[in-house]
Amino acid sequence: MKLYVYDHCPFCVKARMIFGIKKIPFELVTLLNDDEETPIRMIGQKMAPILEKDDGSYMPESMDIVHYVDETFGTPALTGKTNPAIADWLKQVSPYLNKLLIPRYAQADFCEFRTPSARQYFSHKKEAMIGNFAEALTQTPELVKQLEQNLAQLEKLIQSPGACNGELSVDDIHLFPSIRGISIVKGVKYPPKVDAYRKEMSKISGVNLLDSIAQ
Repeated sequence: MKLYVYDHCPFCVKARMIFGIKKIPFELVTLLNDDEETPIRMIGQKMAPILEKDDGSYMPESMDIVHYVDETFGTPALTGKTNPAIADWLKQVSPYLNKLLIPRYAQADFCEFRTPSARQYFSHKKEAMIGNFAEALTQTPELVKQLEQNLAQLEKLIQSPGACNGELSVDDIHLFPSIRGISIVKGVKYPPKVDAYRKEMSKISGVNLLDSIAQ
């Protein structure tokens, strides 16, 4: 199987996680961000992730991929209960998180930006969505302060380093991509349980944190 992704993309991280959690071999293919032709040829629109199955068919949508892989190959891994408080936490941070993350993604050394045109394509699209990157970056101190307050709230919800609710569930598939994205922001102070969770989930899922390129 092949999984077509963008490295920075949280939805792509969701799809990557299930392969790592279940230790299923797959080929990871990083699309250039300005490559519209390839995904349109496969699924009729520009989006990622896209799973190319062994039979040559294509599947879009991150959670469809997650459920397909989890339920088709071996014993299901995401058997834990969900906690509505995790979804509520993600809703709390989503209004401002993109202003912290997207301008940093645009400057980082991701494979999807390995050509100048791919990086420019991303920047043009995302600035139209969140506004001028330079202006967003000036808000970093106040946004990091808000984020650290929210991380303190999340600390109370984390039950174990290897699963936010004590047993792997779809909550981990939704939560870890945001925590991984936050790792590109330099200087964020993580509460102990959140820090242990992000590191352990990185190991379990095989999806690297972005600490080494934090800005």
